[in-house]
Amino acid sequence: MENNLSIKWKRTKHIICGIRARRKGHLRNTYIGLYDPQTRQNEHLYTFERDLHIISCSVNNERTLLAVSFLQMTKEDKINQLLQSVSKCLTLLIEIHPVNYVKVLKAVDSCIRVQFLYPVESGNPFPESHLLLISEDRYIEQFHIHVVTEENKVVIQNTGQLPRERVADDLIWAQWDMTEQRLFYIVRKESRNTLKCVQFYRDENFKLILESPLDISLSDMGLKLVNFGYDYYQDTEMAPETVNLQVFTSKTGSLCVCYSRAPDIPEEVTYSISFLHKGYSKTFTVALERTDSLQVKEVAFLNLEYYVAAYLPGHFLHLLNIQHPDLMCYSLFLTGEDASIELLHDTSIQSICKLTLLDCCSGRLFTVKINEDSLMRFMWNSKLDRDRLAALHCALVHLGSAADLEDQIIQWILENLSPCHTFDPIQEFIIASLYWRMCPESSQLDKLLPYTSLLYWNGVVPGIACTTDIISLPILKVQNCKGFWEKLNLYLENVKYAEPQLHYNNNVLRREWYKLLSEEKEGRGAPAYLKNIFENARKVLSNLDTWSMEERLVPFFQEEDCQQQLLMGLMVAQLKDHLMRHLQHVGKKKMDQIVVDYVSNLLDLMCRMMEAVWRKYNLHPCIFSFDKRGSAAEFAVFHIMSRILEAANGLCMPLPPGFHSLHLGLGVRCLPLHTLLHYIDNGVLHLTETCVRKLFKDLDNTEKNEKLKFSIVTRLPEAIGQKICQLWNHPVTSNFIARNYVKLLLEKLGTRQRGRPIPDRMSIHVEFLPLNYLASMLAEIEDQGLNPFKEQDHVNAKFVEEMALKHTAMLLGL
Repeated sequence: MENNLSIKWKRTKHIICGIRARRKGHLRNTYIGLYDPQTRQNEHLYTFERDLHIISCSVNNERTLLAVSFLQMTKEDKINQLLQSVSKCLTLLIEIHPVNYVKVLKAVDSCIRVQFLYPVESGNPFPESHLLLISEDRYIEQFHIHVVTEENKVVIQNTGQLPRERVADDLIWAQWDMTEQRLFYIVRKESRNTLKCVQFYRDENFKLILESPLDISLSDMGLKLVNFGYDYYQDTEMAPETVNLQVFTSKTGSLCVCYSRAPDIPEEVTYSISFLHKGYSKTFTVALERTDSLQVKEVAFLNLEYYVAAYLPGHFLHLLNIQHPDLMCYSLFLTGEDASIELLHDTSIQSICKLTLLDCCSGRLFTVKINEDSLMRFMWNSKLDRDRLAALHCALVHLGSAADLEDQIIQWILENLSPCHTFDPIQEFIIASLYWRMCPESSQLDKLLPYTSLLYWNGVVPGIACTTDIISLPILKVQNCKGFWEKLNLYLENVKYAEPQLHYNNNVLRREWYKLLSEEKEGRGAPAYLKNIFENARKVLSNLDTWSMEERLVPFFQEEDCQQQLLMGLMVAQLKDHLMRHLQHVGKKKMDQIVVDYVSNLLDLMCRMMEAVWRKYNLHPCIFSFDKRGSAAEFAVFHIMSRILEAANGLCMPLPPGFHSLHLGLGVRCLPLHTLLHYIDNGVLHLTETCVRKLFKDLDNTEKNEKLKFSIVTRLPEAIGQKICQLWNHPVTSNFIARNYVKLLLEKLGTRQRGRPIPDRMSIHVEFLPLNYLASMLAEIEDQGLNPFKEQDHVNAKFVEEMALKHTAMLLGL
């Protein structure tokens, strides 16, 4: 289907140990070999000259030793059980480089699984191999096997009693993590289940590193093993109500326990995800649309790194965001055709490690990933905000793996500004993109940087009920952990001791920015502090210059915007203060770079959006002239820029210098005068010196243009108004200049006489002075060197006298 969210399959990189029975004459031989998916070749390891029911086999890292466990009695042999004493299961250790000695490790009446450890990634010969034996009698032990080279043969050094030690006892469930060499298992103690984890190392052997109480009911129906190889015997002999439980980890430090049982009610399925790194669990109950085609009611869990998927073929696919599971709108719940996965149509699948699945029915092993093309089609076709938001976040997770995905997301945003009612797609794109751009820089930034613009979500997903429960936090048994365990410990510490607002927000930034703008306007700002703020902004803009080597289509960064630079520098300072409170071990230089990169990335995202807008509507990169009206394309760009401005104001985010000038220029070209003035009065359009200068230079003094200019002049801030009035030779601006000249001159005189700052309002208000007396007084002040308009020779007492006479004549109608 066009909107099908599929999962993409690839051949796995893992080495697969395969077993095959082949008839030779009247006998059937059993072959064990390795299949390398990269070369698509089989490597023969060993042959049994009989038909065996092998339940487990494993080869060591150097491919010199093979461990095999098989049942000695087939169904036909069971009739002989009364006639002779034969153990049920035989476990062998075989030298295979070359085939030589065979040692019996176990001959017992309980099933045994075998698993070699791979503590070293390289293929260099290692003098000792370690083998795990997992017994159906609920214990796990480790054998240490020393090997030596004799006459080009690799042989076991001591074929007698091999050193061994117990790893775990009394377990009721166990799972092997082949990638990270971890053993998860559950023991029952005082009627309570406890999850434990043993980490295997090369030099330190192994350590019990984690314990976590589980509020999960596990029936005592026999040992359940996960990822110790698929065994048809176990699959058919175990009771159908056996619990389905798996533990998933991710490189970010997330630790999840996925759990489901056979449903009590045929029309619904219940499963739980315990987010141990977050301290809570979520239980989902899904009402099935139909039950006639359902064969096996067992939810399959898939580890997709940043997501855990709960999959019931033919019914639903639930992608849960494991880093931010608090809001359901960040997780995708798909049904019907959207929930189908290519090549998987039953529930006999098993997630054996990250992004890897075993199809137990076909015996095929797959690497699984989310298909970005299908995800984007789903996002384009979605009609509900919760689906759009979840798909947007899912797509942003995969930005690093798809170069053009960001452009596709921006195109979707530009087309869906109005349909989204419960969230702002621009805000969500910028905040989430910044989060995924910056978090790889530090393992702790993901706890401190915002990942969404939403504070809560009231939406309900039809057909699915969710309950949240607080659970006990795991306990790490080893201090000063590294790698995954260090990141998990950071999660746990944040849950225990986190402040109410751990993630950075811009509430304080907004108040401080308004305060600085007011102080700067009144000339009361601390010069040293403002200098430091503007220096922060300079670093951001310099950082952006080093990133962009190509000429930008959009005319940004061609002027100084003091307000936006003030906001940039202030954001750098406040973000740095926030991060330093929690990342005290990070050096000053590194921290400075992190915060500068954050604000630089924010501006870069704004520019990328505007570049996409420019390309979409095929606009010219130069600044517009004002002697023509705007086109339909320009009006569409103006509307989009208004939405970007609204999104930026809502989160108090800085805009690229030049944004307001470009926005105002489009407004002048595209809007009627009354609408333009309405936008200016309500703060949608900002009057900038660059744009207003160009406006006054481009437009002549026709009646229509004079009306526009006069409306602009009366709304200009005083500082800009003084400069703009010099460009327009008109009685209105001349009168403005004269009045301002008198005001400034008298203020200077008052300051000189009193020797202290003049208040906002003068204590003595002069109602009227005869023109000749005023002119002579101004001339006397000028002679004292107090002229505030020295750079403009024509502005003096005589100029004021002429303007006063002209203004009086106009008022009298002469």
